[in-house]
Amino acid sequence: MDKFNQTFVIEFILLGLSQYPKLEIIYFLLILMMYLVILMGNGVLITASIFDSRLHTPMYFFLGNLSFLDICYTSSSVPSTMVSLISKKRNISFSGCAVQMFLGFAMGSTECLLLGMMAFDRYVAICNPLRYPIIMNKLVYVLMAALSWLSGGVNSIVQTSLAMQLPFCGKNIINHFTCEILAVLKLACADISLNIITMVVSNVAFLVLPLVIIFFSYMFILYTILRMNSATGRRKAFSTCSAHLTVVIIFYGTIFFMYAKPKSQDLPGEEKLQALDKLISLFYGVVTPMLNPIIYSLRNKDVKAAVKYLLDCKPIS
Repeated sequence: MDKFNQTFVIEFILLGLSQYPKLEIIYFLLILMMYLVILMGNGVLITASIFDSRLHTPMYFFLGNLSFLDICYTSSSVPSTMVSLISKKRNISFSGCAVQMFLGFAMGSTECLLLGMMAFDRYVAICNPLRYPIIMNKLVYVLMAALSWLSGGVNSIVQTSLAMQLPFCGKNIINHFTCEILAVLKLACADISLNIITMVVSNVAFLVLPLVIIFFSYMFILYTILRMNSATGRRKAFSTCSAHLTVVIIFYGTIFFMYAKPKSQDLPGEEKLQALDKLISLFYGVVTPMLNPIIYSLRNKDVKAAVKYLLDCKPIS
């Protein structure tokens, strides 16, 4: 019975910014504003992609999925973070932590695959325009999106199950804003070699492989664009890819810092590095979903036109 009490944790305590109480209200207001922008910006993109027939194409279908994913990802953690900041209630139940971890990991894995699918879609559209309607027919791109969601969910189930069945020996203080999987693994008082191995495999499958697809897709796209005789054609082709490429750079630039090299334990004197990890996590978890609809709206004439019609309440053809 004593051993059971030592290894089983009923709840976790999320430290967040408890070391800097004066910054919590500023952080709360900042997160609140960004969360509202995320809901409104991505909500408008989803609505536009549904009701504007001009956006019923594979690219905007994937964009709608990406916007819905961003709303789900932020909603799984941001509201609880804001509550902890304003009420000082930092505890989260064991099951609540598992759900939050599952949603966060599933959304992150799915987004990696969706970005890879979007790169392949741009490759076919620019490099094989005549065959594009045949290759990227509705059945194909719906299955591609469904496969991304299913794979991300399965990957998250595996990672979450392995993490939450570990013994914690009474350690329940997570030095993070959310139940982020790497922060939870640091509390385990058992061998986590299996967790690290599965995370390395997950990194290869959901980070490296989509990135390889994106890299080679854009190499072929760049080669095709440079061979175009018309400057207008080159500009138009590049404009259809610039928004996606910008999102990819922001997304991968932050997520690689978080998951590319999982750590099993803290090393002495790494408080500043831990604070930096929190800021990177904030950037990845809130700023990136906020920037996605802004980037796609500013760099895409079709999206801007559809949004303008929606805001003006005009009928859409």
